[in-house]
Amino acid sequence: MKNFKHLLFATFVFCPIIVNAQMTANEEIQLIQAEFGMEKKTLIENYMDLSETDQPAFWHVYQAYEEERKAIARERILIANEYLDNYSTLDEEEADNLAKRTLSNSLKLTKLHAKYYKKFKKATNAMDAAKFMQVDDYIHSTIRNSLQEELPFIGEMD
Repeated sequence: MKNFKHLLFATFVFCPIIVNAQMTANEEIQLIQAEFGMEKKTLIENYMDLSETDQPAFWHVYQAYEEERKAIARERILIANEYLDNYSTLDEEEADNLAKRTLSNSLKLTKLHAKYYKKFKKATNAMDAAKFMQVDDYIHSTIRNSLQEELPFIGEMD
């Protein structure tokens, strides 16, 4: 529980970095992902408390997972940025496009979790795989919620 409290604290510390970042520049997105990725790995390492024998296989799978997850996160940031750039002139077609892309992005993350749960389970065990999925989902849900709080609702600024 102590590790989880540290993880919770660190997650809230990182959320403003992502929310307050100017999300228009590719370099900034890459910087955020790189910085958060390094810090996230430390949080995961402390929370997971893996045995010496499970660590190499876990981190090998984790690295592959993060590479795929970053692409999905990058897409989500770009969708949010496009919404921010266009919300004052949003029409039916643009709203539909953004909504469909957001749903597709969420589905990609869910599919990624399903794919990698199996890999983490094979690399470690079911308990550690479930533990990782739980904490990873918590981190990214917290970030998405923080980002969502900063986005105006459709029609809010009319």
